[in-house]
Amino acid sequence: MKKITVLLVLLASVFVFNSCKKIAGCTDQAAQNYNADANEDDGSCTYLAIGDTYQGGKIAYILQPGETGYEAKVQHGLIAAPSDQDTAAGWGCAGTLISGADGTAVGSGNQNTIDIVAGCAAAGTAARICSDLGLGGYTDWYLPSKDELQKLYLNRAQIGGFATSFYWSSSEATANEAWWYSFFDGGAYAYGKATPIRVRAVRSF
Repeated sequence: MKKITVLLVLLASVFVFNSCKKIAGCTDQAAQNYNADANEDDGSCTYLAIGDTYQGGKIAYILQPGETGYEAKVQHGLIAAPSDQDTAAGWGCAGTLISGADGTAVGSGNQNTIDIVAGCAAAGTAARICSDLGLGGYTDWYLPSKDELQKLYLNRAQIGGFATSFYWSSSEATANEAWWYSFFDGGAYAYGKATPIRVRAVRSF
């Protein structure tokens, strides 16, 4: 009986010692180097930043509270391909209204692209170029929505590789026009779908 009591006391002592033991590390779940075993933050947490090379491209935008896909404890956002996929591609299917391809908000570009590819069989369109892209080990690239493309414009210096030109978004305006973004003046304009302009693919993380 005494042996059992002593053993229990020893086990309890070990438990108390381990539970009180300080393990230094990054305790923020949103950080890249989060340590689930750490119980004392040592200030070592590192986070993704705009312009970082990551998962096939460059971090172009990090989601903010209220945006689709945002999580307080995990960083999510957009990754831009490091260079343009085309310099003179059309949006495609002028005269045809593509059902579902009118999303403009951050988080709508992927679904726009899916709908464009499904509803427009033309080869070499901006959306199809992005949908068919395999880059950096990833195949889930898409044509950014109007608002996603704006984020690329605002962070163009950190991302790099952009021309002072026009870029297609995946956001349809009418049966004959879609939204593009001017990297001259930062404005968004609805223009003819057949117009040949630049394409830069993105993917979500």
